[in-house]
Amino acid sequence: MSSRRAAITTVAATVAVTVTAGLCLPGIADAHRAPVVTRAGLDPGLVAGRGAHVDFAEQEAENAVSTGTVIGPDRTAYTLPAEASGRTAVRLLAGQHVEFTLPGPTNAITVRYSIPDAPGGGGITAPLAVTVNGRDRRTMTLTSRYAWLYNQYPFSNDPNADLLHPDWWITECSCVPEATTPRPVIPKPFRPSHFYDEQRLLLDRTYRAGDRLRLSVPAGSPAAWTVIDLLDSQLVGRPQVNLRAANLLLFGADPTGRRDSAPAFDRAIAFARRHRVPVYVPPGTFQVNRHIIVDDVTIEGAGSWYTIIKGREVALDPPAPDGSVHTGVGFYGRPAAAGGSRNVHLSGFAIEGDVRERIDLDQVNGIGGALTDSTVRGLHIRHTKVGLWLDGPMSNLRVTDNVIVDQIADALNFHTGVTNSVVSNNFIRNTGDDGLAMWSEHIPNAGNTFDHNTVQSPVLANGIALYGGTGNTVSANLVADPVREGSGLHLGSRFGAEPFAGSAWITANTTVRAGGWELNWNLGLGAIWIYALDRSIDADLQLVGNHFLDNTYNAIMLVSEWAVRDLYTITNVHVADTRVDGTGTSVLSARTAGAATFSNVDARNVGAVAVNNCGSFHFPATGSEFALTDHGDNDGWLAPWHLPNTITCDDRPPVTPPPPPTPWP
Repeated sequence: MSSRRAAITTVAATVAVTVTAGLCLPGIADAHRAPVVTRAGLDPGLVAGRGAHVDFAEQEAENAVSTGTVIGPDRTAYTLPAEASGRTAVRLLAGQHVEFTLPGPTNAITVRYSIPDAPGGGGITAPLAVTVNGRDRRTMTLTSRYAWLYNQYPFSNDPNADLLHPDWWITECSCVPEATTPRPVIPKPFRPSHFYDEQRLLLDRTYRAGDRLRLSVPAGSPAAWTVIDLLDSQLVGRPQVNLRAANLLLFGADPTGRRDSAPAFDRAIAFARRHRVPVYVPPGTFQVNRHIIVDDVTIEGAGSWYTIIKGREVALDPPAPDGSVHTGVGFYGRPAAAGGSRNVHLSGFAIEGDVRERIDLDQVNGIGGALTDSTVRGLHIRHTKVGLWLDGPMSNLRVTDNVIVDQIADALNFHTGVTNSVVSNNFIRNTGDDGLAMWSEHIPNAGNTFDHNTVQSPVLANGIALYGGTGNTVSANLVADPVREGSGLHLGSRFGAEPFAGSAWITANTTVRAGGWELNWNLGLGAIWIYALDRSIDADLQLVGNHFLDNTYNAIMLVSEWAVRDLYTITNVHVADTRVDGTGTSVLSARTAGAATFSNVDARNVGAVAVNNCGSFHFPATGSEFALTDHGDNDGWLAPWHLPNTITCDDRPPVTPPPPPTPWP
């Protein structure tokens, strides 16, 4: 064993001890198992009508035939199972495999996986063999270069780094390290996370339903282990062609990716604007290492499996006027301050960035700027900082049918004065911050809708978050497996956002295994949590028709920051037509002054006190500072003696893991 291989093994073992060992499945390599197709790790019937309609079938590795070891279930932050879909995966050693039975005709696959980091950070590469029915061997090259973050915000790629903020309080010692004598020894690597990445592979032909696709770790792999989380399989159509468009190749683009094609994009866009035709980007890999500025133009690819626009992250010296110290591939509208861009239509291609660290000032997003009266459709975006970060004011943007994965921060953020825009039918997985967010900094976001999107495994923060705004809607989304410092759905008066005003509608969403851990509070959150930090929240909040399944802690939480609990309240919250199937702790946790009404809210499999009413923690003789109103038909949790404001406070209730969700009778 080389010293490099030994070092990798050591780093891997350091992290692997946090993984719950599971069932080993030897001796069944030749067994045939019917395919188990899931959505967010569940029977699709449990989440019907919620989330994105996608053209691939999800199969969890733990449901397949394997000679490896099942890890999990475990929802503990900083462990491999916690970041896996369904909180369970399969760990393979060299010579081991996992085999999936294809559920339908398939010519393309996506594998979500994790392999160890290099000893000093920066990642490694390792092979993964792909065979179908024991033949047609292909090799995927896996990498951990875009995974493995450590330490405190804004995180580090160095597993051996000291604390980035020794003057911050941390839960690991319940102390401020630099102010503590003797100074505590903090184990390294400190808070490893963001373990997973995914690879796509277009197969050489179409295979039939029932064929067996095997993923095997070759002997001698440099990776001490390979964790397979899931396989997505699909039938990809032929490349799209537009003969009436300006073909990018005619302007000097290189489809092999060896030469920079950014100047060709500029020339093609200028031509297309003059002649009022689209730009067509044919199949190929096109190298672009900077922003492509778009305004009043349509850019069409041959499909996101065929047209790949890929770039390197480039250091800027000196930094850009906006503070960026790097640039990279991205399609950007003009800044709102310069009038923004209009009539931009982007579709049918992939954007692959090269972002491996979080630098918040860097403009290294897949899509950026201000885009009014525009559309973004059918893109595949990965390895950028944020898939789409839109800075308003701007209006009437439609973001539909995209896949956004493996982001350092958000998948999409409507920032500052975005209005009358729709984000619909997008699939999002493995973000390093909120999956979808509306942040009303300086100017309210208004009249926007997040509808029928799927958000899975946000490593940090929330699946979907609203920070202030007016008349926004979050509807029919599916959110699963948030890990820490956030949860499934969130409304927060924080980050300097403008107030919530008018109404916010949170309707017909489903969360799965949500209710994450708030590290700074050492406290479990709700699948939906409403948080007053900067000001009170008194807008009309309508939480209607939502399903909260298999909640790690609470289903619903309302909380004010401790330091302002006597200043700010949360009122005018209305919860109706809601199902709660399983809570580790409570159906409702109230840690604020305020009020809410409840109508036709049904709960079962409640792990602790159903209503955990702490109010603002003064415990007056008159009852809690938070009042509940029963509008009827609330079954399985709300009793007359809870009303209107009985103190039932258990600051840290014991957690009882709920059983898996089942169909509601």
